Amino acid sequence: MSAATEAFLVMLAAERGAAINTLAAYRRDFAGAEEAIGDLAAADRDAVASLAGEWASIAPASVARKASALRQFFGFAIDEGWRQDDPSGSLPRPRARRPLPKVMGHDQIAALFAHAEDEASGDDPKAVRLLALIELLYGSGLRATELVSLPLHAVPRDAPFLTVTGKGGASRMVPVGARALEAVGRWLALRPQVPASRFLFPSGKAAHFSRVRLFQLVKALAGRAGLDPAGISPHVLRHAFATHLLEGGADLRVLQTLLGHADISTTQIYTHVDAARLVALVNSRHPLATKATSD
Repeated sequence: MSAATEAFLVMLAAERGAAINTLAAYRRDFAGAEEAIGDLAAADRDAVASLAGEWASIAPASVARKASALRQFFGFAIDEGWRQDDPSGSLPRPRARRPLPKVMGHDQIAALFAHAEDEASGDDPKAVRLLALIELLYGSGLRATELVSLPLHAVPRDAPFLTVTGKGGASRMVPVGARALEAVGRWLALRPQVPASRFLFPSGKAAHFSRVRLFQLVKALAGRAGLDPAGISPHVLRHAFATHLLEGGADLRVLQTLLGHADISTTQIYTHVDAARLVALVNSRHPLATKATSD
């Protein structure tokens, strides 16, 4: 990549606290664009417009993400004095529809956890670790990266809360239920003593458990529980946490805080699964509903 795009990534990390995965995604987008049209700091408007053809075969959501990355870079390049013009107006602006989250039913959750609890009934560290992992995914709605990178000091001592570092380095407190606390307590008793590791779920000398391995273990557990692994993942368990809280009457603003969403519009996508409850709520609570029924 060019020196200009490398400088932009350094700025993202230092000033905006961008996460490793975010930086990796930007790096891929910039590398692909510069492979096609050269140094982005020097590319003219026609060259930038030609990226629409390069991206013609990929999904609209991916095009929108790539275009957003380049728009941010061009704004940065102007601020730094590397460019006098902003060619981002020639980038495509696809309308990417936000995909609806996959939903796990209560019966699927029950089957998954029943099998995990059976496997963890003894003292097998791997089985107990997996139970603790899925309890935190479903019980606290953590992102996969947030979960695997939890430091030991995040484990609650006197209060049933976890301190979680989310996207952009933002910290938040999330509640931990009694079931999850018990599972984590069992895991701590069996956790290997790795002096150099500060993580709740260590892997090797200093690293933490990987997102990829978590994904693999959750899929495998779903298969052993008689569920379709294609429809279950760590992120689907996070979706289930949000969906089932809404079904139980949770406030959308509270859910936004629990999930660590910067914008409530991201949280609102979960309301589609609870349409029936919302209709019933209007029919039972709206001031004119009682009058219409009595008439």
